[in-house]
Formats: sequence, C-alpha cells, structure tokens
Amino acid sequence: MINTIDPEKDVDGFHPVNVGKMVQGAGGFISATPHGIMLLLEHYHIETKGKHAVVIGRSNIVGRPMSILLSSNTEPGNCTVTICHSKTKNLKELCLQADIIVAALGKPEFLTAEMVKDGAVIVDVGITRVPDSSKKSGFRIKGDVHFEAVAPKSSWITPVPGGVGPMTIAALMKNTFYSCQQRNS
Repeated sequence: MINTIDPEKDVDGFHPVNVGKMVQGAGGFISATPHGIMLLLEHYHIETKGKHAVVIGRSNIVGRPMSILLSSNTEPGNCTVTICHSKTKNLKELCLQADIIVAALGKPEFLTAEMVKDGAVIVDVGITRVPDSSKKSGFRIKGDVHFEAVAPKSSWITPVPGGVGPMTIAALMKNTFYSCQQRNS
C-alpha cells in the first residue's frame, strides 16, 4: 500500500524512496516521530556527538529510522547506536552503558531505573492505553519508561503524554509545509 503513495506527497516518510533518501542523507521526508525526536534534541541542545545511544525497538516507523538519524554525520547525530529488541539477550547491560535511550517498544513502563545509568538522556516514544476506572475515559496513557523511577536518575527525560507526541505532530506539519513548498516552486 505504501508503494502506491507518491514519494513527493509522502509526508509520513514511509515510502521506500524517502527511507532510502534518509539513509543516504539526501533529503526527502523523514518519518515524523524520529524527525520530531531529532528536533527535540536539537532544540534542547542535547549533546549527541560521540555518545552511545540505545534504541529499544526496531520498527520501520520509529526504531530503525531513529538509529539511522542518531548515527548520521549531523548535529544532532554522530552517536554510536545499538538497536535492541524483544530477542536481545543482554538488554539491561546495554541500557546501562547508554548515554541516550530511545524507548519505542510499546510495553508500558518497560524501562526501569535499574536499567538506566545516572545522567542518561531518556526519550520515551511509548503510548499505551492502560485501564483506569478512575478516569472518565476508562484509561490512562502510559509510556515505555517508568517515569517516576527513571526521572531522578536521568539528566533529561520526555514525559508521556506531552513529550514526543506533540513533536511528531510538529514534524508532520513541517513535512507537509515542505511538500507544499516543493509543489508550488
């Protein structure tokens, strides 16, 4: 289905042409969530050069593009990146080595304080609805990071909700504006 989209209108950045351009650093549209995270890191002047980043999750929408962007010769970027997933045997040990952790696996409160070294930068991409009878909606949103336990150990952490989600929207709007500019030039 994605292949039927015109790459020049693919503001989500999912088309293989745009993914290829991202890998080569040749422009095109970047997947909105990883793009939003990079904008967030840039805005808050988070030092990434030479850092060890662990990306937990290998989806084509977040994990893989995030690993490519963090390892790119850009600012932010220039990280040494380890991609972890459900089959990673020594996940805790890898996370404890990380200066930056991007948690994008879809398991609420998966990343705990015991998995994070002091001063690490934590980016929580997770959004899971968890039943909560005290809420009018019947649920609350939880991230992939156990925020209350991890926040005191981290130098910087994104909340859920309100962290990466709005940046995804901002990146999508930036891509849409860029698409409009390209079509009208």
